[in-house]
Amino acid sequence: MNATISDIKVTPLALPLKKPYVWSRGVLEHFTVNLIEVIASDGTVGIGECSVGPDQTGTLHILNRLKQGFIGESPHDWVPLKARIFADTYVAEGTWTMRAGNQMMAGFDFAILDLIGKLDSRPIHRLLGGAHRDQVGYFFFLQGNTVDEVARHAAEGVASGERIFYLKVGRGEALDIDMVRAVRAEIGNARLRLDANEAWDPYESIRMCRKLEPYDIDFIEQPTPSWSIDALAHVRASVGIPIVADQSAYTLYDVYEICQKRAADMICIGPVEVGGIHPMLKVASIAEAAGLKICIHSSFTTGITSCAEHQIGRLIPNLDDGNQIMWQLLKDDIVSAPSLTPRQGWMQLPDAPGLGVTLNETVLEAAKNKAKGALQ
Repeated sequence: MNATISDIKVTPLALPLKKPYVWSRGVLEHFTVNLIEVIASDGTVGIGECSVGPDQTGTLHILNRLKQGFIGESPHDWVPLKARIFADTYVAEGTWTMRAGNQMMAGFDFAILDLIGKLDSRPIHRLLGGAHRDQVGYFFFLQGNTVDEVARHAAEGVASGERIFYLKVGRGEALDIDMVRAVRAEIGNARLRLDANEAWDPYESIRMCRKLEPYDIDFIEQPTPSWSIDALAHVRASVGIPIVADQSAYTLYDVYEICQKRAADMICIGPVEVGGIHPMLKVASIAEAAGLKICIHSSFTTGITSCAEHQIGRLIPNLDDGNQIMWQLLKDDIVSAPSLTPRQGWMQLPDAPGLGVTLNETVLEAAKNKAKGALQ
């Protein structure tokens, strides 16, 4: 209990995907993350990771600077430590970029909470107030570059008993409508969610929503560019399909403004955007006060983040039943245990200390080598 943080290691990783990831922003062949290991004075190690946009080498340098503020301190003081480090670096240097700072701090938040859980022999949800539920619901993430590929994947989801299907749109009007029509034909009355990833302006959003309404869409996520919450509110007031904020919601202040302006019917946000597990409890409270649910958004990450997101799903009361999970897109995950495969859209994990993560050393070594080759 009296252990301090003696060292922090940051390691770049690159992990190939099973198949190319296709969305309105292009195509990805692999996910890149920076692994964070927080080492206590008694030798206990907490594990986390953070995303690397816009550059893995650049974020590596930033993380190695930020980590100095934690070394020698008690991990149990991680919340004020994060606030002080943000003030001493981003704010003091005139680079008051909260979104970028949150991205970096998320990895430290995961790793330090994992460390505290191991030191205290408790899962994270018992450190932060207790679980509202034993299992968390996830959607089935449709993948494919053509209508036929997406339809076949939808048929696989139906065969495995999936409840909620999620499809990327914003790839062109004709293709979007053809894909939605084909998926609806395959999934019957199951729920279908769409994500445009900021691909449309308000006019296009309204027009596309009206064209898509006959296909019984559960919601459309972030149809408009993220920098205008007013644009999102305009679309929501103009269409019949529920509208969800995603890229518009990266900070506490974004979530407050979205709720205040009634710009969305749900908030889709994840720990990578808002800075970790603890900040997610804050944004969930803001949304709860406005009567909105949280849909957990995942990113280009591994099962480490999936475990962190699952802890969040157990902690917050106003949780949606179809959250995002991304590790399954990897060819091989660096997490060997626990099993992170939802069954018919639901997942329940054992109550292990911290995040409860065991790493696959073979996959981890290959990911290190792939990142090393790319960075040289």
